[in-house]
Amino acid sequence: MIVFVERDIAIDMGTDSTLLYVDGKGIRLREPTVVAMDKQDGRMLRVGEEARKMLGRTPANVAAIHPISHGVISDYDMATLMLQELVKKVTAFSLFKPRVLICVPGSITGVEERAVIDACAEAGCRKVYLVESSVASAVGAGLDVNRPNGQMILDIGSGTTEAAVISAGGVVESESIKTAGESFDEAIIRYIRRKHNLLIGQPTAEALKKSIGCVKTRSEVSYEEVKGRCLMTGLARSVTVSSDDMVEALEEPVNIVLETAHMVLERSAPELVADVSENGIVLCGGGSLLYGLDKLVTERTGIAAHVVDDPLSCTVYGAGRMLSKLNNMPEGMINLARRRQIKG
Repeated sequence: MIVFVERDIAIDMGTDSTLLYVDGKGIRLREPTVVAMDKQDGRMLRVGEEARKMLGRTPANVAAIHPISHGVISDYDMATLMLQELVKKVTAFSLFKPRVLICVPGSITGVEERAVIDACAEAGCRKVYLVESSVASAVGAGLDVNRPNGQMILDIGSGTTEAAVISAGGVVESESIKTAGESFDEAIIRYIRRKHNLLIGQPTAEALKKSIGCVKTRSEVSYEEVKGRCLMTGLARSVTVSSDDMVEALEEPVNIVLETAHMVLERSAPELVADVSENGIVLCGGGSLLYGLDKLVTERTGIAAHVVDDPLSCTVYGAGRMLSKLNNMPEGMINLARRRQIKG
């Protein structure tokens, strides 16, 4: 059936996964941000979940590529092909090219903004609008961002962590760092290697983080058996890891995240900090699911913190709600880097 009604699309293109929200229909696609390509002729073979299954299991001529790194495009050609494939899936029966609202980190440069816009245009989008991820997350969390009232978002994604204070419809103060979910995985890998002389892969570390990962000691200690390669013998070996080990392993990256939140509060106006202390800190992104993180943020900042209901989809839901305001939004580049220079 051919659809004659034009539908706008919101895209949250993250380091780990990409979500597409179609106006009036909700989230229609959730795929890993992975592309499998043939290195000999540069052809794209698989996208999303099918490509992720090929990670570490491909012949020499096939490479699984992550075209998004730390929230921005790192491989332009592959990102364009991936977007083309994903947009095609949700607009297969439409006669019109869609307008797209895409989330970008606050740390994005002018060159990176242009890469996002060009990639979307090449992927078959008629018009491209950009929105800061922290603003979309705030809208997705149900906050009224248009009021002149300070609200703080701490978005811990896979590639970036963004702390932002939002008021009167825009970001007043923000900081974006590359310590996030992937850094948590790397910290676990280093800890297991240092303590047990055992080398594990990133997928194993991520599974461990999701099952028993925590930043505060649990009332009941949990245990998980981990298999990897022994660095002494080169053979397979398994060890038992506890949730208490996870607290120790994740201490360093979590402290960096908390320091970033503290830095943003320090740079904010006293009136905004007073608003934030009253409204609380909103946590979203996959990293916010770590056990005890909200309590730790509350302890370190003295401000009540809570995790949104659906931290993984919060940003794209917010962007989806903003689709109704596309006619009032500027098309193309929003020059975040330039704005920061003027402000500084």
